[in-house]
Amino acid sequence: MLVLPSELTHAHAQANASLRMLLQGLKANRDELLVVDASALTTFDSSALAVLLGCRRAAMLEGKRFEVKSLPAGLQKLAGLYGVGELLPAA
Repeated sequence: MLVLPSELTHAHAQANASLRMLLQGLKANRDELLVVDASALTTFDSSALAVLLGCRRAAMLEGKRFEVKSLPAGLQKLAGLYGVGELLPAA
């Protein structure tokens, strides 16, 4: 299971650093299911969605299923507004 930080915004290149970290974790993950734990995430913007979708895309290219654990309600709502909620299934 990969874990998101408590803050994930566009500021200070957090999104790029988080995506790099997740992609490194993906390469080390041998399971057919990749789970990203978002329970620590308290401060976020739409960049968090971009990071999760980028990780999902990479997992799918590796032939893995992708799920998100404990996606904060605010981020779930944002995903729904952007029409990508179904791309981030709950673990």
